[in-house]
Amino acid sequence: MKIVVITGSTRGIGYGLADSFLALGCAVTISGRTRASVEKAVAELSAKHQADRVLGHPCDVIYFEQVQALWDAAQAHWGKIDIWINNAGIGHSQTDFWDHSPDQIRAVVDTNLMGAMYGSIVALRGMLAQGFGGLYNVEGLGSGGHMVQGLALYGSTKSGLRYLDQSLMQETRGTPVLVGALRPGMVMTDLVTKQYKERPQDWGRDKRIINILADRVETVTPWLARQVLANDKTGVCITWLTRRKVIGRFLAAPFGKRNLFE
Repeated sequence: MKIVVITGSTRGIGYGLADSFLALGCAVTISGRTRASVEKAVAELSAKHQADRVLGHPCDVIYFEQVQALWDAAQAHWGKIDIWINNAGIGHSQTDFWDHSPDQIRAVVDTNLMGAMYGSIVALRGMLAQGFGGLYNVEGLGSGGHMVQGLALYGSTKSGLRYLDQSLMQETRGTPVLVGALRPGMVMTDLVTKQYKERPQDWGRDKRIINILADRVETVTPWLARQVLANDKTGVCITWLTRRKVIGRFLAAPFGKRNLFE
């Protein structure tokens, strides 16, 4: 049985990944910033899957000692960790970069980039010591070089994450640890929808594009989980929304309408 740890897994893509790995027979450690959110997610997943395959442990990834405690708790409970996924991340509304407050910049950078760095350090040290394992970082807008106006802050963290991933892939070659990346594409979580709370006037304009490009969590995460479990090579970037898929969706859009908001 594969043992999986996922940061930021009490909701959104992280929760979907946890649900998908459990459905595939894995054991999963759920993690989030608050004990209440972790307990809620654990209760929901335990009711759906075998309860003895679900463990919860609170962790705010901006604190290294909490990330280390997450590894220690999972390893002590399961005896090993096969897969570690750095998923925890936060977004922001589309806004000019100079309008961000220092506190907001710090929160996004600390969570999206520093949190992934801390998780990578902890996981790599632990996996090198145990002699096996796979580390995956969840990339996003900015990782592939694509830019969207108003998302300079978020995109910069994901661009930096891509550099980190490529560096770790190179530095771990020849070791028993695999390093990879996950690119889920545009997924209907609050990272997407909350951008429009402060600019509802743009909703009508963007809704059509979102319906073409986006997918629901329950569509994307089972595929990602299967790909992770099947992967045996380092340096792999597991991508759901490929360039070919994007082109195909735009070509098919006039002939069939998708509605992700029903």
